Amino acid sequence: MTSTETPLSAAGGTDRRRWFALAIVMTAAFMDLVDVTIVNIAIPSIQRESGASFSQIQWITAGYALAFAAGLITGGRLGDIHGRKRIFLVGIGGFTLASALCGLAVNPEMLVASRFLQGAMAALMVPQVLSIVHATFPAHERGKVFGLFGAVVGLGAVSGPLLGALLTEWNLFGWEWRSIFLINLPVGVAGLILGSRFITESKAPRALKLDLVGVALVTLGLLMLLYPLIRGRELGWPVWGYVSMAGALVVLAALVAYERRKSARDGSPLVELSLFKVKSFAAGIAVQTVFGVALGVFFLVWTLYMQVGLGWSALKAGLTGVPFSIAVSVAAGMSVQQLVPRFGRKVLQAGALVMAAGVLLYLWESGHYGLGIAPWQMALPLVVMGVGMGLIVAPLTDAILSEVPREHSGSASGLLNTVQQMGNALGLGLVSVVFFGTIGDHLRRDQVGQAFADAFRNSLGWVAAVMGLIFLLMFALPKRSAQHVEGEQAATERKEPVLVS
Repeated sequence: MTSTETPLSAAGGTDRRRWFALAIVMTAAFMDLVDVTIVNIAIPSIQRESGASFSQIQWITAGYALAFAAGLITGGRLGDIHGRKRIFLVGIGGFTLASALCGLAVNPEMLVASRFLQGAMAALMVPQVLSIVHATFPAHERGKVFGLFGAVVGLGAVSGPLLGALLTEWNLFGWEWRSIFLINLPVGVAGLILGSRFITESKAPRALKLDLVGVALVTLGLLMLLYPLIRGRELGWPVWGYVSMAGALVVLAALVAYERRKSARDGSPLVELSLFKVKSFAAGIAVQTVFGVALGVFFLVWTLYMQVGLGWSALKAGLTGVPFSIAVSVAAGMSVQQLVPRFGRKVLQAGALVMAAGVLLYLWESGHYGLGIAPWQMALPLVVMGVGMGLIVAPLTDAILSEVPREHSGSASGLLNTVQQMGNALGLGLVSVVFFGTIGDHLRRDQVGQAFADAFRNSLGWVAAVMGLIFLLMFALPKRSAQHVEGEQAATERKEPVLVS
């Protein structure tokens, strides 16, 4: 069945299929979030068994990120044009196939190519998640849904390293690192079967065409920006890298000019520039980008600090993150369902300050306890940070998309995910400065631990400063989202007394 933008629940709000559809798309989102981080834990095993070079190891992680970021906007627009359900099913099917190819790779070259394919398929799948939610659920239910989405984000952020550590440690069926990819197969097949049954089709109400010139410009611009950031440190930050990043700004400026003309000519641009006239969307995009920078810095240096600086095993490092994950999930649900409806934007700003406080507490504890710090001593700052992140992630998504016209939800979702990936890439690039920039090139073995601990504390100072900037940027967000205002008005009308003559 093919439908337009009319949500399944609009007819009566009683159709339970939309909740099955939500579970399916959330599972796909979780699978992608886990897959982004799960590989890092298994890198030593991959290198040892496959004989991959350092450059190939870089591309196993970077290839996914590049293909994913470059294809997100296009994936969102394809959903608008051809149907979100259809493109989601293509994406999850291709992601499952690519996961199988990764797990069955016979050499490093095949693994790198399969990771590129996996990232490209994720770029088709992920933008449809928020678009399907936006098109399927009425405004008054989306707060609850985005609360669940925030919980999934929180679990995915830390579950990847933990799951990767467990699968590598258990060595199921003698697969070693291959199990981190093959575990996607039953999940993907189930998502494909159930999605075809329970997800209702939706697309833009008017006919659109894929903007191939826009696809080429956005892909080129993002590759020119992200490739030097990902490879810069390994290559010694060559001059051509800076030239490429500067050229990316020119290409993206050309994209804006072209999309403006394209929109005026036939109304089918790849990037819907009119979205930036929506204040909540434009402000939210800025916050999301900077927030991505903070997360990109923290998660990488945190892993390096625990596994290299403190010498912990992958499993011990993964288990240490459990309090953080739980705190994010709990706070995300509370923020959207209970706090944001009452306090609006202040909840997000409180989240930024709480997360900054947790970062500063972690910085102090790392210095106070030194290399003898234990996982339980990290629990308090991680819980504080997790609460702060949970207060931000779910309501931020809601704030960005709440006033977006439904016909542009695919394009908006693609842009939202793209800037998040760009922020993460910028954060990873900054790691070379704030973390590796403080570590000497020639360290004795007995100097490594202290050098990494010092670099970790320096990085945390930068993360705290970025959270302060996010707090200020949040003043540009609307005080209350449109749907919360509408909900309050509806509640007020229901409470009005009935006058009997």
